[in-house]
Amino acid sequence: MAYPPSGSGDAANREPEHADRLADAVPTRKRPYRSQTRRQVLDAAFAVFSEHGIAAGSLNEVAAAAGLTKGAVYSNFASKDDLVLALMEEHAAARTDAALAGFASAEDSRHGLVDLAAALAHAMRADAAWHRLLAEYFAMSAHDPRRREGLRRRRREVRDTAARAVARVADGLDTELPFTPAEMATVMLALSNGLAVEADIDPDAVPEDLLGRVLLLIAGDAVTAARTRSDS
Repeated sequence: MAYPPSGSGDAANREPEHADRLADAVPTRKRPYRSQTRRQVLDAAFAVFSEHGIAAGSLNEVAAAAGLTKGAVYSNFASKDDLVLALMEEHAAARTDAALAGFASAEDSRHGLVDLAAALAHAMRADAAWHRLLAEYFAMSAHDPRRREGLRRRRREVRDTAARAVARVADGLDTELPFTPAEMATVMLALSNGLAVEADIDPDAVPEDLLGRVLLLIAGDAVTAARTRSDS
């Protein structure tokens, strides 16, 4: 009796189809989204620059810490300066947004201002490394016009974002601020950054409630007026 050759017949014809189904079932490796790569680079940059400083930290170290190639770093950031500025801008905007969100959700302007100050004061101590990075880069830019302009441009973007948030919050609470939203944003950033440096040098020099007391003094009339309107 003759047998069909091995691999012939219907079974053999079904094997390629079966193999195709198996291949389809195996998930293919996808490249990470650009936003994911950017996030990895930013997180790694913070770790490297916090440990070694901006001047001493290299993009090779950032790439290694992120588990990426140096090319992947450059595909998201044009230079180390661009990376540092993006890192500080993102952090400043996130910190301000979080603080103002607490202000907006408070039951009245006074409580909101106290909550805002508490959030900023907490960030001052929790984020000491960020303030050191800002101070170092500011010093690096002192005699470098290109760096100076880059820092000025990024800080202006941070202030503009904070000013828009301040304006929205003030409108929502029917509060007339003693300064323009842009000026109020500048005051908030300057106070929190300046006090953070002082607290990093000498923690005992900056009580936890100092920023809150200063902000209440600055916006005291606006807070009183808003409370009067809400009580009437």
